[in-house]
Amino acid sequence: MKARILVVDDETAIRDTMRMLLEYDGHDVIVAGSGQEGLTMVEREHPDLVFLDVKMPGMDGLEALSRLRGINDALPVVIVSAHGTTATALEAGRLGAFRFIEKPLSKDYVIDAVREGLELGSLRRENRQLRSALETRHQVIGDTSGLKRVMDQVRKAAPTNATVLILGESGAGKELIARAIHRNSLRAKERFIQVNCAAIPEELIESELFGHERGAFTGATDKQTGKFEQADRGTIFLDEVGDMSAKTQAKVLRVLQEGEVERLGSARTIKVDVRVIAATNKDLELEIAEGRFREDLYFRLSVIPLHAPPLRERLDDIPALVAHFSAQFSRENNRRPARFSAQALEALKQARWRGNVRELKNVVERLLIMSDRDVIEGADVRAVVRPADGTDPRPATAAAAPGSAPSGPVETAATLREFKETTERAWLVAKLRENAWNISKTAEVIDTPRSNLYKKLEQYRISQETDG
Repeated sequence: MKARILVVDDETAIRDTMRMLLEYDGHDVIVAGSGQEGLTMVEREHPDLVFLDVKMPGMDGLEALSRLRGINDALPVVIVSAHGTTATALEAGRLGAFRFIEKPLSKDYVIDAVREGLELGSLRRENRQLRSALETRHQVIGDTSGLKRVMDQVRKAAPTNATVLILGESGAGKELIARAIHRNSLRAKERFIQVNCAAIPEELIESELFGHERGAFTGATDKQTGKFEQADRGTIFLDEVGDMSAKTQAKVLRVLQEGEVERLGSARTIKVDVRVIAATNKDLELEIAEGRFREDLYFRLSVIPLHAPPLRERLDDIPALVAHFSAQFSRENNRRPARFSAQALEALKQARWRGNVRELKNVVERLLIMSDRDVIEGADVRAVVRPADGTDPRPATAAAAPGSAPSGPVETAATLREFKETTERAWLVAKLRENAWNISKTAEVIDTPRSNLYKKLEQYRISQETDG
């Protein structure tokens, strides 16, 4: 792969030798005779790789390396020295050099360093692009006063290690707020580990959070590192924390109090340094009053409580959200972006958003997929969303009474199995509506394990956003 390589060395003979060697290998070569000149060349020429001598008058190589990291921390650097010592090599590594080679330079060492450096640079650029795309995907979009207030709280809370409890309805953006806290914290370069406490069966959640040793229980054929250990030095996000069992709550409280975990099947404690962010759509004070949530854990989690405002309280953010989701969908599917007309945006503002921002995103994607036009009109929106006043804009044949089985698919079912599946789906949706889409409560009412209900939701593609 042809690359632009910068050689920084105060010896003319070394610069000439390196130029000849690297140009013969097919690369473009630029040179600098001092550390300061090298920094200027990095800013101006944007090289793919740098060879940097240690001993130079004025600014030496290690100082230049330190300053270079502030210009481009992804740029691969090879440190070159005629008087290499272990201390110098260690310091170079600490400052970000990936290779240390000694003079006189070996052709094979130089070519090997170029190959390794270019591969490393490519990986770093790819990683940076992925991080950028991930940050865009998890960006908090909006400018209304309620959201501004929350993001101001995020900016104040992020640099601390305080636990944060994010409250809000399903789909209101609690995960995005959690990621914003991590992204703006001192732990931003460490891992962000997310755990959906409601989606993991009760018999497995302790193993997921705290890990287990081989043979700790039936089926534990290998040792497993828990999520808290994985998040060491970083952040763990406990989503739907209100769905934890009492036993798991006690163990999470211990992590918060003592900073240590204990794998299932082990008597050894492991110290962890983890920042905890939790979220729930439940009223935890009510859960405490009814004996389902520990009050001491609540106080530990809610050092900084934040409230994610529902979409109905930030309707003026809908145009910005629609533009963001439309651009994201177009990028990910290599499609030309569509435009939403003023009438379409007004129709979206008038809709009822029980699923909040998540439901809005699903609707935007549905409209983009199903429309063949470059402009989404108000009629397109009214065909798929229900206004806030409760009227159903769809034709009578397409609308079903709340909680009832959709008559069309049932009457036209071609097989007994299709009839059973259609009926079961409608019945589950009705029960979920009756219990305000509380998964745990619904599972209890219909007398089935919560894990089984989750399997049914996935099987029939049931969600509050589409069936609420």
